[in-house]
Amino acid sequence: MKKTGIWIDKRQAKIVHLGPNGLENFQTLASDVEELNPIGGSGSPTKGGPQDVVQDSKFTEREKQQLKRFFTRLAEEVGERDELIVFGPGQTGGKLKAEWERSFPKLAKGLVGVETADSMTDNQIKAWVRDYFGTS
Repeated sequence: MKKTGIWIDKRQAKIVHLGPNGLENFQTLASDVEELNPIGGSGSPTKGGPQDVVQDSKFTEREKQQLKRFFTRLAEEVGERDELIVFGPGQTGGKLKAEWERSFPKLAKGLVGVETADSMTDNQIKAWVRDYFGTS
């Protein structure tokens, strides 16, 4: 049975593939999502003016497209799996699930859950996935 755990945030995904007898393959996939944090420069004398709203929507749309490309690359990297668990901080895991359900329904079918988890070291991520699937 092919089991995979993915720890994900906006910057990267850490993928743990579990094989027979608990053997694992670990890799990191960078996202290329820009850190979008606009500060001033809108030409509006007060923060929150009409130009800020337009500029913020441009940043949000660009981030959405960058995340979509990241999720597609991740789907291609992961391939078909019997069971997938996605975990990590923030809302990126939920966004990944929604995109995969829309664009990769066969892959999303193997998604057994999306869990919230703090930042972890690589070894903690591996251990979390092994514990989740009950392998030693």
